[in-house]
Parts: sequence; C-alpha cells; structure tokens
Amino acid sequence: MAESEAAPLGQSVIPIVNKLQDILAQISNPLDISLPQVAVIGSQSSGKSSVLEALVGRDFLPRGSDICTRRPLVLQLLQIKKKADGSVEEWGEFLHAPGKRFYDFSEIRREIQAETDREAGGNKGVSDKQIRLKIFSPNVLDITLVDLPGITKVPVGDQPSDIEARIRTMIISYIKLPTCIILAVTPANSDLVNSDALQIAGNADPDGKRTIGVITKLDIMDRGTDARNLLLGKVIPLRLGYIGVVNRSQEDILLNRSVKEALVAEEKFFQSRPAYNGLTDRCGVAQLAKKLNQILVQHIKAVLPAVKFRISSELVAVAKEHASYGEITESKAGQGALLLNILSNYCEAFSSMVEGKNEEMSTSELSGGARIHYIFQSIFVKSLEEVDPCEDLTDDDIRTAIQNATGPRSALFVPEVPFEVLVRRQIARLLDPSLQCARFIYNELLKISHHCMVSELLHFPVMRKRVEEAVGNFLREGLEPSENMIGHIIEMEMDYINTSHPNFIGGSRAVEIATQTVESSRQSLANVAAPKQKVCIYKEFLNYCIQCRMK
Repeated sequence: MAESEAAPLGQSVIPIVNKLQDILAQISNPLDISLPQVAVIGSQSSGKSSVLEALVGRDFLPRGSDICTRRPLVLQLLQIKKKADGSVEEWGEFLHAPGKRFYDFSEIRREIQAETDREAGGNKGVSDKQIRLKIFSPNVLDITLVDLPGITKVPVGDQPSDIEARIRTMIISYIKLPTCIILAVTPANSDLVNSDALQIAGNADPDGKRTIGVITKLDIMDRGTDARNLLLGKVIPLRLGYIGVVNRSQEDILLNRSVKEALVAEEKFFQSRPAYNGLTDRCGVAQLAKKLNQILVQHIKAVLPAVKFRISSELVAVAKEHASYGEITESKAGQGALLLNILSNYCEAFSSMVEGKNEEMSTSELSGGARIHYIFQSIFVKSLEEVDPCEDLTDDDIRTAIQNATGPRSALFVPEVPFEVLVRRQIARLLDPSLQCARFIYNELLKISHHCMVSELLHFPVMRKRVEEAVGNFLREGLEPSENMIGHIIEMEMDYINTSHPNFIGGSRAVEIATQTVESSRQSLANVAAPKQKVCIYKEFLNYCIQCRMK
C-alpha cells in the first residue's frame, strides 16, 4: 500500500476501531470480539517506554530502576490538525476521567502512576486491568498500542513469587489473538537468540506473520559491532522485518534532554554510521511510526470483514433477545399490569410444581410435591424408627432412679417419679429428627422457588432477585414458628404420659410377661426388655421395664 493511501485510510478506520475498543472496555461483560491493535512486549529495561515516548514525542510514562509498567496501558495516538495560526496543541484524555483534558504531560505521568497504584498497590504489584489513554497531537500518526508489563525474573515488593509466569500469561492473553500485531522490543546489547520478547512472540506467532522486531539501544553496542544483520533479518527472520532505534540514555533523562532533541541525535547517529547506509527504511523512530501505521491499516483491512460479521451476529442475537422482552410499557398502569401478570404466572408455576402438574416434569429425580411427600413418608419415618427407646438406658440407670425416688425409706410399691423422668428424657430424643424434617421441607421449597422461574421473570434480573429474596424471607419466617410448634408438641408429650392408651402395658401385665420371659430364656431382664419394641409403645414398654426390675 502506498503511503498516500495509508494515511487517509488510517485516519478513517483507526479511530473507528479505537471507538469500538472504548465501548467494549466499558461493558461489564465484554463481547468476545477481538479488535486490531499493536501489543508492545519486551523484558524489563529493554527500552519499551523510550520507544513509546519517542513515537509520541513527549515524556509521559513513569520511569524508574524497577518495573514501571504494572498495568496494561492502551495508548491511542490520534493525529489532529494544527491550529489556523500554525501553533501546536497536544493533550491526553483518560477513559476513567471522561471530559478532562491533560495538557501537561507530566500530569499525565502522575495520573498513570496514581491509577496504577489505585488498582495494583503502591509496592510494585501488577494488575491486568487496563488503563486507556488517548493522545491528540499533530506530530503523531494514528496508531493503537498496548504497553504490557516488562518480563521480569525476580519478584520485588508485593509481587508474588510466580510474577514471571503471571506476566507471561498476561502477555499471551493479548498476543495470542490473530488480530493483534506484536511489537517485540529487544536491546541491541543482548543476544537476539535469547530475547524474551522474540521467544514469547514466537510461541504466539510461530510463522512470524504478525511480529515486528524493534532493536533498541544501538548506540551502546560494543565498538566494532553493528546491528546490520539483525535489521536485515539474517539472525531471526520476521516477515514484517525489524526497525532499529536509539534510546535516550539515562544521562539524557537526568539532563532533561527532550525527546525531540533525542530524535535529532538519533538521526545524526544513523547518518554517521556507514554500516546503516541503505537501511534508512529500517532505522529510526519516524520509520517505526510509519511502518506501524501502514501495517495496522493493512491489518485492519484484512480482519475488518470478520470483525464486521462478528458484530453483526452479536447484533442479531441481541435484537432477538430484545424482541423476546416484549413491547416497552411506558405507562404506570401498564407496568403494574405487567408486574401482576408475571407474579401471577410465578405463583401458578409454584403451585403446579407442588401439586405435580408442572409441564416440564423431571423423569430422573423426585421434585416438588413428590419430594415433600417422600421426605415425610420415608426419610422422616425412617429417622423415627431408628430412634432406639432404650439406648443409653441401662439397668443401673433404672435401679438408681428408683432408689433416688424412695428417699430414706424402702418402697413398697413402684414409684412413678423415676418412670416419668426416664420417659421424658427418651421422648426428648424425638425432637432432633422432627426439626431435621422441617429443615428438609424448607430446603425443598427453596429449590422449588428457584426452579419455577417463569420465562418473563428471567428477562428482569433485578425483579427476579427481589422475588427470590421475598420468597426466601417468607419461607424463613415460616420456618421459625414451625420449629417452635414442633418443640411445643414434644413438650406436651413430655408433660402428659398417657397411661390410658390401649397399647399401654400395665404393671400386672408387665410382671406376667417378665416372668414368662425369665422362665423361658433365663436371660437378664435388660436383654429381654430392651430390643425389638416398637416406637409406638415406647412409654408403656419403659413402665414394663421398671416394674420388672422392681421384682
């Protein structure tokens, strides 16, 4: 593509893609749509920040000896026209501070640092939440770059021990997308074969179709060496090639030498080095900006049809979902009628599920009213049958209770006090399975309330949440008095021992049974009396045991 074609096209399509990125970034549940962008990767102190500042022509990024980029910075460069009087106006805008323009680039640096600390902490922590910055200037070309944290080896500050793996995972999540162009930054004073940036880029882009190599710090290479073979792709070939740049030195930064002065010094450096003759299209920040703009435009043209199709598909799906909600009701009366209709349908669905009239009846498990019936008739009854009336009740317990009831004298007849004490203690054991049954019913009613949500209610998540809360509160409010009533029933059974019941075994009958049992088996009364008695004659059986032991 010719340069004359690239610039106008870039000015038309790149801002559109940037707008789409801003919209998707503000959605709480972003759509699965990957838009074209350039991801800048490299090891710590490889010169990424210097390259980005050179592309902008201003100092605006945090600097330091440790890791500086701790959150992905989405940098959108937008070219604007100069003023009518020829003056230049440049400013930045953050997505998290809408409507505010930052004309002081030092203030932009402080805002990046403050926003980073707010999300990732102030002690070198790292976060994958983006910071989105737009810079408007007549001195830039339309480019969208994502500055990712530098690959580091040793954790510092609050960084976890696996910081390298986490940063690599973050980087891969960006560069693995086929719509992402990879800008792999490697310093010239390190071995290109061992470049962390090229290594991780090679894993995501094994064919090198989406990777641009940037060789930084060409001015600090050993004397007698140059990066000509690197820039020509003779060491590690890349289809998009390499660009060599000269960074500002630390001395330049300390002396407040501007980026513009550094760009002039860079141009003089390449002109004074014969090794770079004939490589003008591969040397300098200006060539890097031009190449990035052209490649990004070409990339957008290549992937735009697929992105358009994806957005159209999502739009159709959303339109169908929107149509399923029905017509918009503006009037209060209409909204009230709609609400009552939804609640009426919910109540009907709840009732149908309890009564077994639900159209979507399950065939794999019990549910609704059938499950409640099963809880009462099987689980509750079984738990009562498992209650052994004579468990933890030995002959010594009965004998001691009888002796305690006689006081200082020997009893001529069986005292009733120990009988009532022992019976009450055993009746109290029926409370736990009864309360457990109430809890089972409560949980099943909660399940029914969750499963019978009508389709209209699913379209209104806030109202659905309120309905679930109301039903849950109603069931909880009913559970407490139910448990109190169960406790009162057990207390009533404990307070009045019905010895007139036809199944009750009186004293004479108990003695007769005990005598027959002793004569036939010659076993201890405890072994005869304790087992194989039903729960329904619990109190009578206990009286029988006491009468036998008095003999």
